[in-house]
Amino acid sequence: MTRQAKITRNTQETQITVDLNLDDASTIKIDSGIGFLDHMLNAFAKHGRFGLIVKANGDLNVDPHHTTEDIAIVLGQCFKQALGDKAGIERFGTAFVPMDETLARVVIDLSGRAYLVFDAELPNPRLGTYDTEVTEDFFQGFAFNAELNCHATVLYGRNTHHKIEALFKALGRAMRGAVAINPEVKGIPSTKGVI
Repeated sequence: MTRQAKITRNTQETQITVDLNLDDASTIKIDSGIGFLDHMLNAFAKHGRFGLIVKANGDLNVDPHHTTEDIAIVLGQCFKQALGDKAGIERFGTAFVPMDETLARVVIDLSGRAYLVFDAELPNPRLGTYDTEVTEDFFQGFAFNAELNCHATVLYGRNTHHKIEALFKALGRAMRGAVAINPEVKGIPSTKGVI
C-alpha cells in the first residue's frame, strides 16, 4: 500500500495544493513563488526521500509569510493523512546535518501531540524574497498540523542560508526515520494503543 495524500487549501490569502508520497520519491516539483523556499522544500524532499509536489499562489505582494506558513500547514496535514493510524512505523526520528560551518539537529516524535521547540539564531533577515524569521513559522505550522513533536536546533554556525538549509535537510532526514516501516513494530507504536 502506497502511503500518500493530496490536499488543497484555499483562503483569501493563498491557494495551496500539496501532493505527498512517503514511499515513491520519483517526483519532486516545487512552485511556491518564493525561490529560497522552493530550494528548501526540494532539499527536504530529496533528503527525506519523499515524492512532493507543491503548487502555491499567494499574496506575495504583501510578503512571503502567508504562503510559507500555509504550505507548512498543508504539508503537515498531508503527513498526518498519509500516515493513517501509524501502525508499524518507527515513530521517532533524529538527524544531524552539517553544512560547511553549520550543524543542525532535528528530532521528531510522531506522537499525535503538537509541539515545537525551535532554537536558531538567523542574523540575516532576508534571503532573496524570503524573510528568514518565517522559518520558525514554517516549522510551527508543520508540527502542529502533522501533530508531532519537533525539536529543531542549530547547534552552531555563521551563515544564515547554511543554517536554514541544514534545518530543512535535517527535518527531511528525521521525518524519513520516523515514518519508516519496521517489521519488528507490531501494530501502533504506543503503550496507549493509539497515536
